[in-house]
Order: sequence, then structure tokens, then C-alpha cells
Amino acid sequence: MSHTPLSGKPTVIGRATSINVRKVLWTCAEIGLDHHFDSDWVGEAAIRRRDELLALNPNGQFPVLIEGEGARRQVLWQSNTICRYLATVAGRDDLLPTAPRARAVVEQWMDWQVGDLNPAWRYAYLALVRRMPGFTHADEIAASVTAWNKAMVLLDRHLARTGAHVTGPTFTLADIVLALSANRWRLTPMDHVHCPAVDAWLDRLAVRPGFTAHVGPGVP
Repeated sequence: MSHTPLSGKPTVIGRATSINVRKVLWTCAEIGLDHHFDSDWVGEAAIRRRDELLALNPNGQFPVLIEGEGARRQVLWQSNTICRYLATVAGRDDLLPTAPRARAVVEQWMDWQVGDLNPAWRYAYLALVRRMPGFTHADEIAASVTAWNKAMVLLDRHLARTGAHVTGPTFTLADIVLALSANRWRLTPMDHVHCPAVDAWLDRLAVRPGFTAHVGPGVP
């Protein structure tokens, strides 16, 4: 199966602390993509470059993938979409299968990460890790922690059945996106339910260079 090569050396822009950015960087590591990482989006730089970001992504969010220059420049946003695109262009059918059913299962868990798991942890994470103003209500924090733990129990039971990776014996994009959220859960200072299958899965993933570089210990 032929694939259109990436246009030159692409650029990934975003903050290194963002799990959405790191899932793209990990995917780049898995496919061996030579890329530039523009991480100058912190503090005054983020304010100064706000219009630049909005011109690339009208949502004003990271990450953004940029290919080419000038009239040939092409822009892509939404982290899971970027990951799927990169795996497809690289011809990595192991990361994202071409068979419709197998691909749908990978995408099912990627969508679950965005649509179910991430909303569960948002309030607790912003309160307990980011210490953001306005996220201080004890009841809301407790509800978020409960929802987060409930989602992780669901993932744990699933991993106990698969025994290796999210969709079975093969490492896929579903492992990348979910491992970042699971690592965030494990490192957030709160009460955690016991999830031995999640712990074993993260330990298996820890041998991958992409995990070491973009997940690693101490980075929720």
C-alpha cells in the first residue's frame, strides 16, 4: 500500500507539559519521524504568540502539526487526528490497522480517552496539580476523583482481559493516548483505586523509548 510522504521536516507546536502534545511526540518517536518541536509557548511567549496560534488553530489549543512553508503550508490540529495521520502516512499498520474492524477497535479506545476518560479527570487535575483558580470546590474535586477512578477501573478490567495491550497483543495508538492519561492518574495526589492491570501495562510500556522520553516518571 502506497502512502504520501510527509512534506519535508514537519513542526509540532505546543507545551511539553500537555499530554495531548506528548501523545503526538510519542507517535513521532514510534515511527521515527524527524521533526521540529516548537515548545516556545509558555508565559510571555504564549501571550505574544496568541494570534499566531489562532491563525493555525481557531480553537487556540495544542498541538498543531505544520508541514511545508508559504503557499504549500498545511496545518492539522486535534491530537488523536494527528496521531492517526502520522501512523497512516508512515504506513504503520501495526499502530493503526487498515482492516476496518481492527482499526475501529483502536479508534474506539482513542475516542473513549477523549470523550469519557479525559472529562472525568479534568476538574480534579486542574485543582490538585495545576492549582488553577476557580477549581477549589471540595464536592467537585471529590466527584471528579470518583469519576476518574471509575473510568480507570473500567480500563483495568479491560486490560486484565487483553493481557498485553489495549486492543490485544499488539501495541497501537490506543496504548499511546491512554498511557498518558493513566500516567496522569497515577501521579495525581489523590486517593486511587487498586488497578493492578493498569500498573502492569504501564510497566510493560516503560521499556519503549517513546514512553521514557514523553511520559516518564514525575510528569503528570
